[in-house]
Amino acid sequence: MKEFKYVITDNEGIHARPAGELIKAAKGFASSIRIAANGKTGDCKKIFTVMALGVKKGHEVTVTIEGEDEAEAFEAMQSFFEANL
Repeated sequence: MKEFKYVITDNEGIHARPAGELIKAAKGFASSIRIAANGKTGDCKKIFTVMALGVKKGHEVTVTIEGEDEAEAFEAMQSFFEANL
């Protein structure tokens, strides 16, 4: 299992557009990819669970990756968050 924390810098937080892009990126991996914030956890492959977290600018999220391709998924997800959120 791999995990990283990230503080959201996007002015609108995780809204529809970046959430959709996150889902697309996560679905490219076999590993389970979960995001936690505000005491809630969501599956990064399901847009409604990501949107339900209500993540805003300045919130810290924890992304947990577990599975057969977790090393590659970890690198890709960390890069995605830095570039888009």
